[in-house]
Amino acid sequence: MHMFSTGLKAAAVAAAGLMLTAAPAAAQWQPDRPINIIVPWSAGGSTDQVTRVVAPLLEEALGTEVVVVNQPGASGSIGTAAALEAPRDGYTWTANAIANNATYAVTGLIEDTSIEDYRIYLHVANVPVVSVNVDAPWQDFGELLEAMKNEQITIGTAGVNSSGGMALAALREAAGEDFSARMVTYDGGNPAVIAAASGEVMATTQLAVEQTEMIRAGRLRALAVLSDEPLTVEGIDPIPPVTQWLPDMKIAADYFGVFIPVGAPQEVYDTVDQVWQDVVMNSTELQEYASDRGAVFAPSYGEAALEVAMPVVILEACARVDRGEAVIDPSEIGIDCAAQ
Repeated sequence: MHMFSTGLKAAAVAAAGLMLTAAPAAAQWQPDRPINIIVPWSAGGSTDQVTRVVAPLLEEALGTEVVVVNQPGASGSIGTAAALEAPRDGYTWTANAIANNATYAVTGLIEDTSIEDYRIYLHVANVPVVSVNVDAPWQDFGELLEAMKNEQITIGTAGVNSSGGMALAALREAAGEDFSARMVTYDGGNPAVIAAASGEVMATTQLAVEQTEMIRAGRLRALAVLSDEPLTVEGIDPIPPVTQWLPDMKIAADYFGVFIPVGAPQEVYDTVDQVWQDVVMNSTELQEYASDRGAVFAPSYGEAALEVAMPVVILEACARVDRGEAVIDPSEIGIDCAAQ
């Protein structure tokens, strides 16, 4: 059984350790035109939210406009492919959960790609939450599981390759045959959450950062966080861990960030490394966003970022094989499922 959410304490400890990484070489790049960050999901979702917190920090540090461009579709693969197809000059980046960029080739959504196509800059770790419409009869996750034995529950997500879609697949795998749910897909996490709040679907498994406003407003009832410990967010009752009902579910942190395709001049990466070290890793704005929305402030970059994120990359790629969703063997992009 595979899962990709966050052990919140582990993510925080990892972030603290990574903030001690030595600063890179002196920054050299001076952009002479705007930088585009393609968010391959609709406005208001988890990737869009945090990217719009990070973009002004980058804009001020780099001295040029940083434009967030929403280009949703096909579980984030359309916008991601557009970033990969753009000139490798350092002016087109993308943003996402790292497991998506690392595994698009496994599911056949983008051919011949892997995480090696990017320089990695991570900022927060996110965690999915199972929530139901406030008028739904289920008061805890155990009641929802019991209901699924007798009726098909509709679950709103941003698609099979989204965090919500992967969470739903992992729940189905952990719960076994009794988990009866029909996924209803939307162009992003925000519309999926709105659909659950409005009653268009019965529940959602999207990320906490996408749900906190609706939970605070009493439009959604949070039943479980896909973690091994409770989630505490200001203004919301502690959300119990899913392991209270599914104790064998495996957990790995779900890291989000921005990614610059490889092939640009080295000075681009050296400069952004410096900005990440000096600005993003010390950002009070990003820390406040994480605290308010139920994310973990966990910035890192380069090889250190890849090291902390590989557990979710491996678990998600190998879960695709277990669920029969893989088009290629993960070993073709350097992921060894046999070692897990």
